[in-house]
Amino acid sequence: MDPNQPVTENYANPKTCFFHVLFKAAALAFYILSALFIDNFVIIFVVTVLLAALDFWVVKNVSGRILVGLRWWNEINDLGESVWKFECLDQESLARMNKKDSWLFWWTLYLTAVAWIVLGIFSLIRLQADYLLVIGVCVTLSIANIVGFTKCKKDAKKQFQQFASQTLASRFSSTLSSAFSVV
Repeated sequence: MDPNQPVTENYANPKTCFFHVLFKAAALAFYILSALFIDNFVIIFVVTVLLAALDFWVVKNVSGRILVGLRWWNEINDLGESVWKFECLDQESLARMNKKDSWLFWWTLYLTAVAWIVLGIFSLIRLQADYLLVIGVCVTLSIANIVGFTKCKKDAKKQFQQFASQTLASRFSSTLSSAFSVV
C-alpha cells in the first residue's frame, strides 16, 4: 500500500447499510416499475406500502440505532398526550460512529422523502388521485423518520451540553472548594 495515498474510511456496518438502502430502493423501484407492468392499483398500493412500512421499521429500529446511534418512539401518556421518547449512545460512542455510515443514513433518509414528493408532483400533474394516496402514505412514513431522528439528534446534543456544563460546574466548584480548604 502506498503511504502517500490517503486512507479512505470503509463502511463499518455494510450489511446494515445495504438493508437501509434496500427497502427504500425496493419501494421506489416497485412503485415506478409497477406503472409499466401492473394494471392493478390494489396490488401496487399493498406492495408499495408494505415495502415502505418495512423501510420505516428497519430505519427506526435497526439502522438508526446501528448507523447513527439513535432511536426514537412516540407514546401516548395517561392524559392522552403524545410524548416523544429518545435513546442515544453516550457522547464518546457517538463520536466514534463511522462517518460513512452516518452520511449514508442521513442522505438516504432525506433523498427518499424528496423522491416520494417528486413522484407525488408527477401524480398530481397526471391527475392520478389514487396514486397520490400511495405516495401520501410513503411520504408520511419517510417524514416521520426524518422528524423522529432529527428530534432525537437535537435531544442528544442537548443532553451532551447539559452533561458538559454540569461536569464543568462540578469541577469548578470542587477546585474552588479545595483551593479555599487549603488556606
